Amino acid sequence: MTQITPLDKLRVPLGGQEIELQQVDFYTGGMSFLRTRIREKSRFTIFDIDPDTAEAWGRALLAWADKQPRETPTP
Repeated sequence: MTQITPLDKLRVPLGGQEIELQQVDFYTGGMSFLRTRIREKSRFTIFDIDPDTAEAWGRALLAWADKQPRETPTP
């Protein structure tokens, strides 16, 4: 059986999308994956990524965020 552990849940303020991060561990062992579930109304996008890809993606997100002005979005 696959074990799924919730890690975090975010809501995008402007689009209302819900982002869930989960750790996926397979009963057969091996590498854990990071599952990203993006819900947009009734549509879901789900993908699993390995630790190296998660690290590269995280660094890219942080680099982009660090360059952005901090403003509170208006609904």
